[in-house]
Amino acid sequence: MAHLKFEEVYEMYFKDVYKFMLSICHNEQMAEEITQDTFYRAMQNFEQFRGECKIQVWLCQIAKHTYFKYKKKQSKMVDMYDIQENYDESIEVTYLQKERIFELHKVLHCLSEPYKEVFSLRVFSELSYKDIGVLFSKTESWARVTFHRAKLIVINKFKEENNDEDIL
Repeated sequence: MAHLKFEEVYEMYFKDVYKFMLSICHNEQMAEEITQDTFYRAMQNFEQFRGECKIQVWLCQIAKHTYFKYKKKQSKMVDMYDIQENYDESIEVTYLQKERIFELHKVLHCLSEPYKEVFSLRVFSELSYKDIGVLFSKTESWARVTFHRAKLIVINKFKEENNDEDIL
C-alpha cells in the first residue's frame, strides 16, 4: 500500500492505540513509546494486513504484543517510568481522588483474565464489544457478558474494600 495511506492510518488511529496502551500500562511515557513502536512495526508489515479485522483491532493486537515483549525485557530493570510518573503527578489532584483511583486500580489489578483486560479495553480504550470480541477471537455477546461480569466484580470488590462506599 502507498506510504500516504499508512500516514492516514497513523493519523486516524494513533490516539486510539495510545489510549489502549495507557489503559494497560497506566504510564503516559511508556504508552507513547510503545504506541510509536507499534506503528513502526505496523508500517513494516502494512503490506501483510489482510483486512480480516478492523485496522484498529490489528493495531491494538500489535500494541499488546509489543507491550508484553517490552515488559519481558524490562522485568529485571528498575522501572524508571514509575519513578517519573510519581514525580510528575499533577498538584491539582486531591488526596481523596488519589486514594479512590488507587483503590480502583488495586481492585482492577486483582481481577483475573479475561475480566481485567476486557474491562480496561471497554472503559479506558473505549473499544466496542465487537472489537473486543475480535481481539479475543470470541463473539460480541461474549465481550458484553464478560464486561458485565467484570463490572459487577469491580463494584462489589470496591464496596468490600471501602466499607460499602460508592465508587464515585
